[in-house]
Amino acid sequence: MAYITWKSTFEIGFSVIDEQHKFGVKQRAMLVESMNKKGPPHVLTMTATPIPRTLALSFYGDLDLSLIKQMPAGRQPVITKIVTEKKRSAAYDFIRQEIKAGRQAFVVCPLIDESDKLGAKSVKVEHTHLEKDIFPDFKIGLLHGKLPAASKEKVMQDFVNNKIQILVATSLVEVGVDIANTTLMVIEGAERFGLAQLHQFRGRVGRGTQQSYCLLFPSQEKINNPKTLERLEALTKYHDGFTLANIDLKQRGAGELYGAVQSGFPELQIASLFDYATIKKAQEEAIKLITKDPDLKKYPLLKNKLGKWEDDTHLE
Repeated sequence: MAYITWKSTFEIGFSVIDEQHKFGVKQRAMLVESMNKKGPPHVLTMTATPIPRTLALSFYGDLDLSLIKQMPAGRQPVITKIVTEKKRSAAYDFIRQEIKAGRQAFVVCPLIDESDKLGAKSVKVEHTHLEKDIFPDFKIGLLHGKLPAASKEKVMQDFVNNKIQILVATSLVEVGVDIANTTLMVIEGAERFGLAQLHQFRGRVGRGTQQSYCLLFPSQEKINNPKTLERLEALTKYHDGFTLANIDLKQRGAGELYGAVQSGFPELQIASLFDYATIKKAQEEAIKLITKDPDLKKYPLLKNKLGKWEDDTHLE
């Protein structure tokens, strides 16, 4: 509601959407739409991990693409490993060494409360387990969405000040956390998160000059699934979000380019989504057609079809 009031007060000329992957199609459309008399604003969207739909739109030519490939000075790629249950004890020993050296760690879990149906680890249970059974000599914090705002702020401030060595949290820490002393990201139930989200979690560490690590703990029954293993192994091999987004696109599809669904494979009649040569040719022909006949007067059926799409379409 506050956004609507703000939007109606100013003439917006330039709109920036950061962490674009966190928004849905309709949410992004709302952020871009304006009541400007002069028309819609210029739009810049930013993300370390483009969602499949956005990546596909860049291939189709609707979005101009800029890449920043170099890392900030002094940073090192985060070493990422898949840890099986047999190696859990050794992983805990490694975490202990890092913390004794003065570093800090995140432990991310998929759930807040324990669930028999889902069989995934919860932050509440994992916090108690680590605090009592694994790292009783360290201060361990708990962070999740059900905590009061004041409690969440205090936990984060204690973690920033190194009063907490291990922070057990939900996906709340996915974005907006920048603590250079944190060198370990442990992800329980890693198979329950998408590639983009896993890459975002990993981005919470490695923000200083020290070598950092991301440990992926998949559920034992899921590690034998070929698709799950392929997705997690991609994270161990590649460190840039654009490459991972390409893999995510191939696995999940781009969804509806003229709709709101952001994953799944569209039913193209001629080309596949990965037939870049045909896509480029179609783009060139479309540009020629629009240049010669911008109002599509010679193509009434096409104009009618496009008119129907425009009501539900947000190509961003």
